[in-house]
Amino acid sequence: MISKEDIIKRFISYVTVDTQSDPNSNTTPSTEKQWDLAHKLVKELKAIGMQDVTIDDNAYIMATLPSNVDHEVPTIGFISHFDTSPDFTGTNVNPQIFENYHGGDILLNKEEDIVLSPDYFEDLKQYIGQTLITTDGATLLGADDKAGICEIVSAMEYLINNPDIKHGKIRVGFTPDEEIGRGAHKFDVEKFGADWAYTMDGSQIGELEYENFNAASAVVKVKGKIVHPGYAKGKMVNSMYIATEFISSLPKMETPEHTEGYQGFFHLHNMHGEVEETTLEYIIRDHDKAHFEARKEVMLKLTNEINSQYGREVIVTEIKDQYFNMREKIEPVMHIVDVAEEAMKQLDIDPLIKAIRGGTDGSQLSYMGLPCPNIFAGGHNFHGRYEYVPVESMMKATQVICKIAELTAEKNGSY
Repeated sequence: MISKEDIIKRFISYVTVDTQSDPNSNTTPSTEKQWDLAHKLVKELKAIGMQDVTIDDNAYIMATLPSNVDHEVPTIGFISHFDTSPDFTGTNVNPQIFENYHGGDILLNKEEDIVLSPDYFEDLKQYIGQTLITTDGATLLGADDKAGICEIVSAMEYLINNPDIKHGKIRVGFTPDEEIGRGAHKFDVEKFGADWAYTMDGSQIGELEYENFNAASAVVKVKGKIVHPGYAKGKMVNSMYIATEFISSLPKMETPEHTEGYQGFFHLHNMHGEVEETTLEYIIRDHDKAHFEARKEVMLKLTNEINSQYGREVIVTEIKDQYFNMREKIEPVMHIVDVAEEAMKQLDIDPLIKAIRGGTDGSQLSYMGLPCPNIFAGGHNFHGRYEYVPVESMMKATQVICKIAELTAEKNGSY
């Protein structure tokens, strides 16, 4: 298998390239800097021996590993995204490597006294004795989803260098802008040409997911009136107070910090305001489609109630669907989950089959005709300064990719 040293070197070469996406941009990719890693990946795929390596005008990358068997095998794909979250800085990422993790606190940044502690992040206790890659406390790491890219490239390199491992045709795809919900928007499923695929975009080792949130965004614009505060009685309308009324009227315990498992939520992730206008930006999430629709209706009903209370339109709420639960598209082809589960078991990995409390490119791709469950990439605490990834988890994910390819060829597409 690819050595630990090679995995570390490859991963660090990716995360030190700034690829944050920008939800306020209308271009694809949404930031010019995503091209830096995209072009690097194209060169690397060619260098390891992949064929049909392409990159289109929107930075979507595809490549092929041809079949090395003489019988028909379904074409499978592996997909990851190369952008990082706009929610926390990804500029000047400075990874730190901690070998043989001792199980206690890790001092990420002495000057700022930033500590990665198992007292708060209990998952750390799973990785005692392993090698951890962390941030320096100032940026995110970018394991979401550069760990996935590292694993896919490493697996392809290993299969190319070990032709005794039999496999069918494999397609790989790398996308921009997943973190802002657009990763699959311009993905050419027909060109990709796979019967099914897997996103390598999960978290802890063993995760295997074919359910995800139904998702929508909501922009709430609140209108006020500004006049001189000394003469404001009966005239000023402070939009920030009305916005506060809207916020406090939504269910207080149905927010991310109070929910888990299959529980949905309303998440206010951004707000900015002045007396005359305040804007609230929400995301709405629920695994259950009926509950999802009900959540959208709650926001619209609240908007109407407040407008009625003021006797005019003081709030406008615009809701846009983003993606849907892939479960209904995966269940008819559950063999694609079964083969991934079997691959993990053969590698002594305990499969953790659960619902994603989020979304991946796979959810949109499944509705575009490419069934696409999600497999662990190994990282934890994504989108912030406490992000880390165990190197051993990345190595295991690389092995899972190779084993799925091998099992698919072995079983000749029948399960």
